[in-house]
Amino acid sequence: MSTTTIRQNLHLIISSGIVIPVAFVYGLFPKTILPQLLDFSVETTDLANVFRAIMGLYLAFASLWILGILKSDYWKAATISNILFMAGLGFGRIISLLLDGFPSAVFFIGTAGELVLAIFGMIQLQHYKAVIKNKIN
Repeated sequence: MSTTTIRQNLHLIISSGIVIPVAFVYGLFPKTILPQLLDFSVETTDLANVFRAIMGLYLAFASLWILGILKSDYWKAATISNILFMAGLGFGRIISLLLDGFPSAVFFIGTAGELVLAIFGMIQLQHYKAVIKNKIN
């Protein structure tokens, strides 16, 4: 992979590298792992189901981002989905911050990271839009 390709895909590479492990933390063994890492326990089947669904959603988005890294025809869709995913998480956490108060440091740092990745994705989309358009035409 060339340096230009790595730069163009950096937001997707970083996002995939974070979201895939987080997906497995949330969904692989939610009744065992989450109580150790976070300040709550997963005691019902319904709550475990929610976290496994989140895992599936995270893995689905990460799959699209990886597809965008590997195939330039999917780069724009992967980038737009990455922007929406990260901005959605970030703004949802901001709403929680306003309504619920400050979360733990992990979630507070996560909010900043999500918003930075959303903005970085927007910058990448603007910067590489012409490059992608020329490859398609």
